[in-house]
Amino acid sequence: MSQMDQFEFTGKHKRNVFLILVIGLVIMVLGIFLEMSGGGHEDHHGLFTNSSEQLASISHEEGGEADEHQGGHHAEYHWYQRLFANLWINNMYFMGIGIIGLFFFAIQYVARAGWSASIIRVMLAYAHWIPIGGILILGVFLLANHDLFHWTHGYLYEEFLEDGSPNPHYDEIIVGKAGFLNMPFYLTRMVIGLGVWAGAFFLLRKFTLAEDNEGGTRYYNKSVTFSAIFIVFFAVSSSILAWDWIMSIDTHWYSTMFGWYIFASWFVSGVAAITLLTVWLKKLGYLPMVNENHIHDLGKFMFAFSVFWTYIWFSQFLLIYYANIPEETVYFWERLNSHTYAPLFYLNLIFNFFLPFLLLMTRDSKRQWLMLRLVTCIILFGHFIDFYLMITPGTLKDHGGIGFMEIGTFMVYLGLFAFVVLNGLSKYKLVPANHPMLEESVHHHI
Repeated sequence: MSQMDQFEFTGKHKRNVFLILVIGLVIMVLGIFLEMSGGGHEDHHGLFTNSSEQLASISHEEGGEADEHQGGHHAEYHWYQRLFANLWINNMYFMGIGIIGLFFFAIQYVARAGWSASIIRVMLAYAHWIPIGGILILGVFLLANHDLFHWTHGYLYEEFLEDGSPNPHYDEIIVGKAGFLNMPFYLTRMVIGLGVWAGAFFLLRKFTLAEDNEGGTRYYNKSVTFSAIFIVFFAVSSSILAWDWIMSIDTHWYSTMFGWYIFASWFVSGVAAITLLTVWLKKLGYLPMVNENHIHDLGKFMFAFSVFWTYIWFSQFLLIYYANIPEETVYFWERLNSHTYAPLFYLNLIFNFFLPFLLLMTRDSKRQWLMLRLVTCIILFGHFIDFYLMITPGTLKDHGGIGFMEIGTFMVYLGLFAFVVLNGLSKYKLVPANHPMLEESVHHHI
């Protein structure tokens, strides 16, 4: 039966994926070489001009030693800091797409949704990245924590030096957060979070594949139960890990909306990736039961959560702008007062709100394969910019930019990610033949 077709990860597909990876590796190495030779201050290797004059510290408004607190650990810049920042950006971005694949998969079971039964294996395919992405996140953190997270420096926590004199690096604000931001507790949260995410993936994949072999509703009901447990855990862990992985980069700054903000960015990126893969598979002749009604629903999710992301973005920005408290506004000051980051700041809104909103506004646009391919690429590019803006200014200050290193690192991760997802997708049937809601999906119409 055609509905039981299995995706074939052909040699041509593999060559294309490895070509992306190899080209990305070459570009990344070129970027590293240029960064080492230019010291990060020349424009010949970046698409946007780096300007150290544009990120003037507002430390005097905060008083005391704010220069040290906000960015003093980057006073001596090294080329590898830019590489570490790029690795961290891609880790966050691709892990988000992977975990949303599993989250969206689990949502379908908890909601007992019928429309999506024919595409839930596409959602699950992205979750294959979770174990590998988790290892990369843990490895990069252990290697580069001092270059990414200011709070990991031990000298910040000692009020006095050995000779009894005051420690000029002592940071009272970071010391006040030491109960949460300390290495043992931080690593424990990271390992537990990533471990449960990976465990949930393996368990839910086991249930859905067993459903293919045995039929009935036994494994379907198990999937419903464990999906509900996973969703509750994900709701808590995704916010905590968002604070840990991204918000703690700007250690003095915090936002009570940040967990929601990361979730919104991850979710719309994940749905865009699911839509893009579904449309691509359909173009190759797979998923014959998927039609414009299914992609219309995916289009509605992208439209709705692009608006939701904008709502969270604007609410966070407006509250900080209105309060005008220096330790809060520094976050946007660093991004708006820079030749490097300011253009990306506005592109972020254009790619993640205005274009998806305008292009997906009508019913017909959500049912056109070509339009959805265009919009998914716009959203995926736009939210990569979003993660770049969340991470780079806090880690590199005025040494950031878009150049060969950024492009190459992204292509390397994209190649690895595509290989893992497509290889995982080829391991089982594209459509769960014994899914109890499959018939509803076949006749789905809106």
